[in-house]
Amino acid sequence: MSKQPLLEPIILSNTIQLNNRIVMAPMTRSRADNDERAPTEALHGVYYEQRASAGLIITEGSQVSKQAIGYINTPGIHSKAQVEGWKHVTQKVHDKGGKIFIQLWHVGRMSHPDFHNGELPLAPSAINPNSKSYTPAGFKDTVTPKAMTIEDIQTTVADFAKAAKNAVEAGFDGVEIHSSNGYLFHQFFNNASNQRTDQYGGSIENKARFLFEVLEAVKNEIPVERIGLRLNPSLHNAFGMTLDEETIPTFEYIVKQLNNYNLAYLHLSEPFTDVSDVPHAVTDIAKHFRPLYKGTLIINSEFDQEKGNAIIEAGFADMVAFGKLYISNPDLVERFKTNAPLAEWNEDTFYTPGKKGYIDYQFLDKKIKEKI
Repeated sequence: MSKQPLLEPIILSNTIQLNNRIVMAPMTRSRADNDERAPTEALHGVYYEQRASAGLIITEGSQVSKQAIGYINTPGIHSKAQVEGWKHVTQKVHDKGGKIFIQLWHVGRMSHPDFHNGELPLAPSAINPNSKSYTPAGFKDTVTPKAMTIEDIQTTVADFAKAAKNAVEAGFDGVEIHSSNGYLFHQFFNNASNQRTDQYGGSIENKARFLFEVLEAVKNEIPVERIGLRLNPSLHNAFGMTLDEETIPTFEYIVKQLNNYNLAYLHLSEPFTDVSDVPHAVTDIAKHFRPLYKGTLIINSEFDQEKGNAIIEAGFADMVAFGKLYISNPDLVERFKTNAPLAEWNEDTFYTPGKKGYIDYQFLDKKIKEKI
């Protein structure tokens, strides 16, 4: 099409003006290779600055506490050093005219005792996801986690609120609550991981309670118009999640309830795997949930330029998030504008330390915009 919907401006919640509808998706890159698990100006600062032409950048998942850690070298947002590190990132993005949200993250049972001095990771129930955890010693089998007490839940709610306050101090335009992809919130939603009999388990309302308690706490620290939220409704047979007859109704309930909040956006993922033969699954997430949600909707997973323009044109989404394409194409917006060829990414460097495969991808003008 001659006029690309992806390149049209948009305003989030009548608050945040974006230059286009292209979102840089949150992607773990494991470059915080330092004792503080803090982002650095030389790596993270350059990486995000290079991609600042995106309408919106959503950072990699950033743990809200030490207990939330579950992957090596991921930057947090719970310490002073981390806040100071993120200040360099947000300043660089803003200097380039960009907007940036930080993704607030707790992996729950997807963590490993290696991250917690031998202590068990926390989860809604003591059920092993039978998956793998990426530890400093490589991939290890997950373990049976510790079922969270009410006090643990209250502490975690407070951790998210403090992280949101830290995000404001660090200069972020907003925060995204990572309630997706088999991590802590998703574990509360799913019957395979939540078998509680108290107010956080059993009914759909109870399974969603923790999310809404966090949302209420977070909006006390940052305006609700600057909060986004991510969900993956049809995730199945990944991260220990199993889709059943209550799964989609649970997400429908959550999405409808979110209409009571003037969020910046709702960020949904299409299925990561083929679920066409899975009972009770939804195969077209954007089309299914668009009628249920009244605010700005971002859709994600395996979109390209053509599909991204088409889904906005069809009215099923307002913005599209691109992941791997943004790893190898820091100037993705400019390439879309000119219909230029796209560079290929190198999966071998997705999670390795240093500049290679991180800030050394070329721009259209063949100059590498990095600082050595």
